[in-house]
Amino acid sequence: MSAELSTVLLVERHRGTLDQALDAARTRAYWSPYPEHPKAYADADEGRAAFEALLGHRFDLDQPGTDEWTGEERSPYGVELGIQYPHPDPDVLLPAMRAGMAAWRDAGPEARALVCLEILARINARTHEFAHAVMHTSGQAFTMAFQAGGPHAQDRGLEAVAYAYVEQVRTPETADWVKPQGKRDPLSLRKAFTAVPRGIGLVIGCNTFPTWNGYPGLFASLATGNAVLVKPHPRAVLPLALTVSVARQVLSEAGFSPDLVCMAVDRPGEGLAKNLALRPEVKVIDYTGSTAFGDWLETNARQAQVFTEKAGVNTVVIDSTDDYRGMLSNLAFSLSLYSGQMCTTPQNLLIPRDGITTDAGPRSYDEVVADIAAAVDGLLGDDARANALLGALVNPDVKARLDAAPGIGEVALASRSVTHPEFPDAVVRTPALVKLDGAKPDAESAFMTECFGPVSFAVAMDSTDAALDLLRRTIREKGAMTVGAYTTSVDVERKVEEVCWEECA
Repeated sequence: MSAELSTVLLVERHRGTLDQALDAARTRAYWSPYPEHPKAYADADEGRAAFEALLGHRFDLDQPGTDEWTGEERSPYGVELGIQYPHPDPDVLLPAMRAGMAAWRDAGPEARALVCLEILARINARTHEFAHAVMHTSGQAFTMAFQAGGPHAQDRGLEAVAYAYVEQVRTPETADWVKPQGKRDPLSLRKAFTAVPRGIGLVIGCNTFPTWNGYPGLFASLATGNAVLVKPHPRAVLPLALTVSVARQVLSEAGFSPDLVCMAVDRPGEGLAKNLALRPEVKVIDYTGSTAFGDWLETNARQAQVFTEKAGVNTVVIDSTDDYRGMLSNLAFSLSLYSGQMCTTPQNLLIPRDGITTDAGPRSYDEVVADIAAAVDGLLGDDARANALLGALVNPDVKARLDAAPGIGEVALASRSVTHPEFPDAVVRTPALVKLDGAKPDAESAFMTECFGPVSFAVAMDSTDAALDLLRRTIREKGAMTVGAYTTSVDVERKVEEVCWEECA
């Protein structure tokens, strides 16, 4: 390694962090080296200025194989980013990436882990800048962009490094193998074991959480000796471009090829991800996004180990509660946060049509739905608080689904527009809640289809058992990122667990 980032220096800076991360992975206790409060970081104005200095310019990564420049990002808050990124020629870029893998492989698990931790430390020091990049590509409100796009994403990168390290060192590097042979001399072998990287890892980013969803795959592949090609979502390039830039700088200073981490941004409508996913050099694919493309990757990218986080229809069964106000507050927050543009946002609320029992007395289906709507209204009644929770709609497709919601069924909670005081062109909308009858086939076609964004359905069910049957079928046929239930019944709780165990195994 060069004197800039010698092995000794990296050990001094990061071996303690790695050890604590390994301990946290072993115990599953909470620990993070990255504070999540903005005041824990350097001057916020500097971060914002650094972000604004990028606007309207080329983002040059000095990587091989650039044949032109491209970029189409526009902030959901109405700001034209105007940033151009290098478009790759894969026939030049991929061989250059592979050329640096031998030295990276030979460096060993500890050196790779410590280099990855240096990358994360430098990203962490620029968290304010990254927060603005995430905010203006994903539409998240600033606080959420700061936390989820900053320290929480960095936590996920560190966790990936820790688990990668554990897997690489749990097999000894050498072993003496001796087998007795009776009267004859024993058979003796000196065995050596080497963790071998697979090839180039392709990380296909998403629009809504570019760093939070991108860092696990990126750092897991890099820490295990692979080169990594980052293919961002066309609307959310900047956060991952900043990441690639930091990684390339650290790798170079540590004496490795910066081309171990590169970026590929496609031209509008090009579909570069499909082309890259089928390249023989690509041996690992990490993808977050639509079910359709995830299924395509799993079916067609046969030369690679494919990891996908696909969409689903998130479902909550509401059977009973001993904290009715708490349940309403929890649901209101879950439906509102980031305008429902999260993989964990509930879509279908399954409620017995005869109502539920609560600590406040029995509540009919209509009363439960009306109370949920009132809780959302109460949470978002103040526009300043609404803007802080909702953020902006990430793309026109989300707005189109929200606008179409009143045509699906009876509206229990209508969406309203909220004006953002700093960004008047931002599209900020409160959630819509639609009532549907779970026994009607035409309603089923709506609630059994993912409706990504701030649209949820209060589905009237004949009974809790009917709701559990629908939950089972939803997970089996559509998948689900999250499943929830409110109940005071041990029997119902057990049945929900059985559904999840059977369908998610």
